[in-house]
Amino acid sequence: MIQYLQILLNARRDEERGASAVEYGLLVSLIALAIIVAVGLLGTELDALFDRVTAGL
Repeated sequence: MIQYLQILLNARRDEERGASAVEYGLLVSLIALAIIVAVGLLGTELDALFDRVTAGL
């Protein structure tokens, strides 16, 4: 009976690790998406700012 409970506990621990890995993967992909969107939106403004600075020098 004790061995059966140990097997169940080990299986549950492995499932939790898998779920954590999926959650971290989703979190990383959302952060990457936010960075891509921010760079896309600010990229043209930064390019224009650098052009103005270059022209001013």
